[in-house]
Amino acid sequence: MSSTPSPAGVVTAPAGQVVTVTDRSFADLVLDSQVPVLVDFWAEWCPPCRMMAPVLDRIAADYAGRLVVASLNCDEQPQTARTYGVLAMPTFKIFRGGEPVASVVGARSGAAMRKLLDEHL
Repeated sequence: MSSTPSPAGVVTAPAGQVVTVTDRSFADLVLDSQVPVLVDFWAEWCPPCRMMAPVLDRIAADYAGRLVVASLNCDEQPQTARTYGVLAMPTFKIFRGGEPVASVVGARSGAAMRKLLDEHL
């Protein structure tokens, strides 16, 4: 899923869907977001990363309007992954007000992800 330009030219994320972010769009979609953002740092070759996709789709739908769920492929977008010290995948970081406020490494159950999110929203 990609981002959508708003009428004012500001890039916004579609509510209830996982949005794909790039090194170029990260600041607009994550750092400048008006709501918290869960960023999934992942790679195509990573089985636990692929296993998390349906969990993240469900979280995006369940938290629509309160949270943006973003996905960043670390192999295709290495600059942002390096900037935030991502060394293992999947890594999940919650950003609020442009700053990372929580981080976990490794696949998690839907319940564990919701618990983490509820602690930081």
